[in-house]
Amino acid sequence: MATSGNKIVEAIKLIKSDAQFSVTEEDIDQIEWHNGTTPISKADIQTKMDELQAEYDAEEWKRNRQAEYPNHNDCIHALLDGGDTLTDLQAKRQEVKSKFPKETEWTLK
Repeated sequence: MATSGNKIVEAIKLIKSDAQFSVTEEDIDQIEWHNGTTPISKADIQTKMDELQAEYDAEEWKRNRQAEYPNHNDCIHALLDGGDTLTDLQAKRQEVKSKFPKETEWTLK
């Protein structure tokens, strides 16, 4: 799941964007609903959290590629320099793509 923010808060806001509530210690059992907000069931919140986690997990290949791809400055210099510099850059990018293949619906576990 996203590394910033509270997973419970994110799930609740996606279920009901105008919900008013507080959560103590990121504990699904410690949600307090405010100003007449109709409580959302723990099961619905957990289901949404599981969906968000699955979406995050499914994009691990993207995060891995991004971490290993050449940076923007390297790309700009390779484009400007051309020749072997550009060829080397393209080889590096292909190596990263092969190491972390794009997952599709039929390759997901």
